[in-house]
Amino acid sequence: MDFELNEEQRAIQDVFVRFCDERIMPQAAKIDEAHAFPHELFQALADLGAFGMRYPAEEGGSGMTLSDFCLALTEVARGSMSLAAAMAMQSLMGTKFLHLLGNEDIKTRLFRPALLGQKIGAICMTEPNAGSDLRSIATIAKPVEGGYILNGAKTWVTSAPIADFFTVFAKVEGVEGLSIFLVEKHFPGLLIGRAIEKLGVVSLPTSELAFNDCFVPLTHRLSQADGDGESHLKKTLNEIRIITSAMALGVARAALTEAIRYSGERVQFGRTIDSFQVIQLKLAEMATELEAAKLFLMYAAWLCDADKPHHVQSAMCKLFSTEAAVEVCDKAARVFASYGYAMEYPVQRYLRDVRFTLIGGGTSEILKLFIARSIKT
Repeated sequence: MDFELNEEQRAIQDVFVRFCDERIMPQAAKIDEAHAFPHELFQALADLGAFGMRYPAEEGGSGMTLSDFCLALTEVARGSMSLAAAMAMQSLMGTKFLHLLGNEDIKTRLFRPALLGQKIGAICMTEPNAGSDLRSIATIAKPVEGGYILNGAKTWVTSAPIADFFTVFAKVEGVEGLSIFLVEKHFPGLLIGRAIEKLGVVSLPTSELAFNDCFVPLTHRLSQADGDGESHLKKTLNEIRIITSAMALGVARAALTEAIRYSGERVQFGRTIDSFQVIQLKLAEMATELEAAKLFLMYAAWLCDADKPHHVQSAMCKLFSTEAAVEVCDKAARVFASYGYAMEYPVQRYLRDVRFTLIGGGTSEILKLFIARSIKT
């Protein structure tokens, strides 16, 4: 494995570094304060080709690797976790199954426009009584002439109020396993429910969602057969965990940068606080944790790109990187002391936003259980 970025990767990184510094950073605080989806920046990402990086050229993408995408996503997260999470949803979870399993009509009307930012996709897995335990999903699809009737409820649906289509996991009546369905926002029986107010990532809307006798045409079953959805999800879950690690790395890097800047400016007892060993130790710990997280991310993404086994490594990467990022953001806030609690400094936003990464793709506790079982075999 080569730890050096190639010329193309350096170019990708440079593009998104500039985009973050020039476009996102100046607006980041206002985006957070407004609690409103940043449509303009979302479209700007589409114009950069961000949403199609992982898809082939013949589908409207640019055929890049997961490693390439993580470089871009890390920089976007450095500026705004809300925008980074929207980018992740649009580039993977919200569109992946349309690419893999959708027919030509679906790809023409929804998938390819989504890569251009003209349509927005979302994924519906979590339910009020089914979070980590996806096998407890209770949304039922009843086969009828020409398709299925969906009934059930979903929660924690990212982008739900602004989405044009939803990838929905449900159980087909009388069939073991999960199936995948595509529901468009205009389908009768689809109801967008209560908005969920969150601690962080507040500019990316999240809502409850319900299906009340919602008819889904047979053409919109994204599973190749009833009940085979879980096999498709497992493959995508590894990527979800890796890109979540990239988002965690981005926001933690922003926190470290702010801590270094502030500690070099803040004067106490006649000198800047970065001259005190207690601050130096915190900065050293933060930098070391971030370097380890970056290397783990590069390794996990490389395994995925090389099509090598990476189920355990993606879980380990997500566990280590997100927990390290939370620790880094907390230490950064401690460097700021009382000002780390003040809304005028961005470190409070990093501290709120970073906890988002602990949830998606599996909580730390679930990941630990998975890793523990894996190392026994």
